Amino acid sequence: MFDKVLIANRGEIACRIIRACAEEGLASVAVYSDADRHSPHVLMADESVRIGPAPAAESYLDADRLIEAASLSGAGAVHPGYGFLAENAGFARAVEAAGLTWVGPPPDAIEAMGDKTRARDRMIAAGVPVVPGSPCVRDTGDAIRAAGTIGYPVMLKAAAGGGGKGMRVARDDDELASGLERATREASQAFGDSRVYLERYLQRPRHIEIQVMADHERAFHLGERECSIQRRHQKLIEEAPSPALEPETRARMGDVAVRAATAVGYVGAGTVEFLYEAGEFFFLEMNTRIQVEHPVTELVTGVDLVRDQLRIAGGLTAMSGPREPRGHAIECRINAEDPARGFLPSSGLITAVELPGGPGIRWDGGVRAGYEVGLHYDPLIGKLIAHADTRTAAITRMRVALRQLRIEGVRTTVEFHLFVMHEPDFLKGDLSIRYVDEHPFVPADPDPDLRDAVLAAAVLFEEHPGARPVPAPPRASPRGADRALSAWIRTLRDE
Repeated sequence: MFDKVLIANRGEIACRIIRACAEEGLASVAVYSDADRHSPHVLMADESVRIGPAPAAESYLDADRLIEAASLSGAGAVHPGYGFLAENAGFARAVEAAGLTWVGPPPDAIEAMGDKTRARDRMIAAGVPVVPGSPCVRDTGDAIRAAGTIGYPVMLKAAAGGGGKGMRVARDDDELASGLERATREASQAFGDSRVYLERYLQRPRHIEIQVMADHERAFHLGERECSIQRRHQKLIEEAPSPALEPETRARMGDVAVRAATAVGYVGAGTVEFLYEAGEFFFLEMNTRIQVEHPVTELVTGVDLVRDQLRIAGGLTAMSGPREPRGHAIECRINAEDPARGFLPSSGLITAVELPGGPGIRWDGGVRAGYEVGLHYDPLIGKLIAHADTRTAAITRMRVALRQLRIEGVRTTVEFHLFVMHEPDFLKGDLSIRYVDEHPFVPADPDPDLRDAVLAAAVLFEEHPGARPVPAPPRASPRGADRALSAWIRTLRDE
């Protein structure tokens, strides 16, 4: 068993892995780019190593620098987290070739599931239901012929893809031709592989995934997560269990997920994703890593998935086993984005952070006051998770926690999540991957207290034009406005 782990990642997932290492009695090594020099994950770790400038291609995506950092620190293992090089079989092999332990599935399993067209073929051979699709298409003519066989609408997908990159919907030949050009270009930029293939585009499916775990003795699943609320194929809200599945369907889907993992010799934590519609489910892909949304599974099963990853990589058996869900958990991804302006990225200095607490509330974050949110990396600030005995109680608990969460200095998606937590279709569990398109977010009217504070500030400015105003925080709240107004009044008093 290794005694020191290098985390080849950043942000909230790096913080999460550092905590798991501490609980498992392992030392942790953080890596950081110049942009992350003072980030929380760097301060939390036992050691830290600089790996390059801010651009990811020169730091977090540079396999040689990461392996060199592991060697310099004396780490015996590398945990990749999610994103960056987490599903790069070449990186996994390079880690092992350097005499280090890879905290993840075997490189061959990553490779088998990383190429989406080959993964489809493997799943078909294993008897796993898949969405009707095509092999990789070479050009527009090839794509149009494939679409004629599948039937419009179709989805263009990157063969080496994931995370919504290299995906386009086409409803006719013209859309297919233009979409193919954009999808191949995006796939090449994101993955260094321009190959794309076609799948039938389901109209209103749910996105449901099964958490699987395999050690060196057995493979099992830990139930499902509902991940239907997403935008541009990026998940926004996840919950466990799904409000849609009957016990029989849940059992069948879990069995199929374990069969899929076993078919590629999987070891460690992984997720098998399905599209579910009208009682049918189809294999979508397998993510050969820990997922962003893993906390909801941890809360309903009581299993520490990251510690199990570390144990399995060290040759031990998983602490967990098959578990029935206990209660209901919901996760809201808090991104540095402005939902009122089409989810445009927001950057700037975080000036204040106040976190909610109480029974059943968990925060997995990677920022603090004084942290600079830039545009080099993913906009995820943190994840707010609520757990309660029932789905209704979890929603109520999440509403309270969202109101208590305060992150100032950048725009965030908190108001969007509050909107969803009150929306009737969400409350009924009537979800699909079209949810965000079908329920456009409309910012709420300003709070009366905030309106009064703004009017009072306007009067003060009119009467004292030389006074220096103190702006309310970007995510305006009555408390923020009151503080700004009080500061302004103190300024006038000092004069």
